[in-house]
Amino acid sequence: MSIKNIRLEVMQFLEKNVDSFVEQYLIPVEKIWQPSDFLPNSEGENFFEEVKELREIAKELPYDFWVTLVGDTITEEALPTYESWLMDVEGVDQVENGGNGWSKWIRQWTGEENRHGDLLNKYLYLSGRVNMREIEMTTQHLINDGFDIGTGTDPYKNFIYTSFQELATYVSHNRVSQIAKKFGDNKLSKMCKMIAGDEMRHHHAYSEFVTRIFQIDPSEMMLAFQYMMKQKIVMPAHFLRESGQKISSAFEQFSDSAQRIGVYTATDYVEIMQKLINKWEIDKITNLTDEAEKARDYLMKLPARMAKISERIVIPAESHIFKWVEPARL
Repeated sequence: MSIKNIRLEVMQFLEKNVDSFVEQYLIPVEKIWQPSDFLPNSEGENFFEEVKELREIAKELPYDFWVTLVGDTITEEALPTYESWLMDVEGVDQVENGGNGWSKWIRQWTGEENRHGDLLNKYLYLSGRVNMREIEMTTQHLINDGFDIGTGTDPYKNFIYTSFQELATYVSHNRVSQIAKKFGDNKLSKMCKMIAGDEMRHHHAYSEFVTRIFQIDPSEMMLAFQYMMKQKIVMPAHFLRESGQKISSAFEQFSDSAQRIGVYTATDYVEIMQKLINKWEIDKITNLTDEAEKARDYLMKLPARMAKISERIVIPAESHIFKWVEPARL
C-alpha cells in the first residue's frame, strides 16, 4: 500500500472523532465573542465620543508597533487563501454529501479565525493612524498571490505547519496585547488578548491531531516533522508586498519591525520548535524505522543548532517606512 493511501486511511480513522474535536476545541457561534463586543457601538449615542477616545489613546503607540499590527491584520485578512489550501489536503472532502468531517472542521475553524481580521481591520480604520487604502491593496495582493507553505496536500505536513503557526500567531498577538497595555491602550490590549486565546486553542487542536497520528503512524509522522523543520516554517504572509511592489518584497521589512519591537523573534521560532518536540515527546516515541530514528536524532539536536544561528542575526536599527503607516499620521 502506498504512503498516500495510508495517510488517507489515517485521516478517515481520525475523522470519526471530528465532532468531538469541534466540541472540545471550537466554540458555538452564539457563545463566542464577536468584533462588535470590543468596538465603539455605532448604534449608541456615545459612538463619536468612544471613537474620539480610541483615537486619542492610539496616538501613544510607536511606529514599529503600527507596522506589526498592520502586518498581523493583513495576515488574518488573507484567510480565504488558508481555507482553500486546507480544503485541498488529502482526506478532506467538501463535495460528497455536503462534505466530510474534516471539511466541517475547516469551515468552523475558518469562521472563528475570520473574526480576527474583522476586529483588527475595524480598529485600524477607526484609529486614524494608518493608510487604509494601502492596507486594503496589500491584503488583496496577498490573497491574489496565494501562498505555498511547502506541505503539498500531505495532511501530516499540514498539521505540523498549523500546530507551529497557530502557536506563533498566539505569541505575536499576545505580545502586541502586552505592548498596547504598556502604552495605555487597554481596549486594544484586550482585543489582541482575545485573539491570542483563540490561536492557542486552535494550536491545541492541531497539535492533538499530530499526537494521534504519532500513535498510529509514528515513522511517517516523524519524517514529516523532520521535513517541515528542515525546510523551515514559512510564515503565512511571506508573499507580503506593498502596492506597486514585487511579490514578497515587504515581508522581510515587516519581520524586522516585529523583531525590533519584540513581538515575534528568531528566538521565538526556536522556542516554538522546542515546545512541539516536548509536547509530542519526540524522545519517547517507539517503533520507528531506521530512517525515522535518524529523523528523530536530527529533530532533537535542531533547536540548539538554530539557537546559535539566531544569536548571529542582526536587525536593522532603522525602520522601513511603509505606505501603510505614514510617520506624519503618528
